[in-house]
Amino acid sequence: MVENGEYEVIYTSGINPVYQSDKEILQMLEQEFRAQEKRVEAVYFYGAGCAFPEKNEQVRLALKDFFTAPQVEIASDLLAAARSLFQHSSGIVCILGTGSNSCYYDGKDIVGNVPPLGFILGDEGSGAVMGKRLVADVLKGILPGKIRESFFKEYRCTYPEIIDRVYRQPLPNRFLASFTPFLKKYIAYPEIENIVCTALEEFICRNLLQYREIRRLPVSFTGSVAFYFREQLLCLLEKYDLCPGQICQTPMEGLITFHTAPSLQ
Repeated sequence: MVENGEYEVIYTSGINPVYQSDKEILQMLEQEFRAQEKRVEAVYFYGAGCAFPEKNEQVRLALKDFFTAPQVEIASDLLAAARSLFQHSSGIVCILGTGSNSCYYDGKDIVGNVPPLGFILGDEGSGAVMGKRLVADVLKGILPGKIRESFFKEYRCTYPEIIDRVYRQPLPNRFLASFTPFLKKYIAYPEIENIVCTALEEFICRNLLQYREIRRLPVSFTGSVAFYFREQLLCLLEKYDLCPGQICQTPMEGLITFHTAPSLQ
């Protein structure tokens, strides 16, 4: 928060301790923050790679060395979603983006989590899983000709290029999730809506229904997939008699509220 009470937003390339060393993290910070931005009282970092104590400590030390802040807290992106969506209340938290995840949050801690397992074994409802089904249906000729023609025209990719990106290049989940806007654009086609709804329904059945608390608590979502396909998601929640909470594209606004609320000062 700056002195006049407004917030300054800075976009960086991000930190993931699974793929970056301490030195690489510090180099990134030096490149992307100005000197005056180093003068902060506290740092709260949430990351997809911060689910393990040793990785959290790696990031904490790098941030503490760079910002010289007296308080540095490292936590997972799932806790970020929980705090953003529910603040200090309990609920079922869901992330639907490139990947998917969920948890039972008691208003303070994550006390239950069905493992997401990644886009090969799990990640139901994610952009990666939806993209995988879309690409497969395009290449197998299952989708109508008009949709297939539009796909190749818009992305200008060939069969061999797709196979290379999925099976030989790094981060195939991100590549597959990059087709989510195409699904949104052509959602009026029943075949496309079926891809989306099938993935979302699998997320509900294979993840949400595993929580014992699911019938008595609201279910809230963050992530681009949840935001883009809000209509389909709400219909499926009604089908399974689940109580919808918030659906937001990113957790940032809720996190700002969580960390600046008067009760937390």
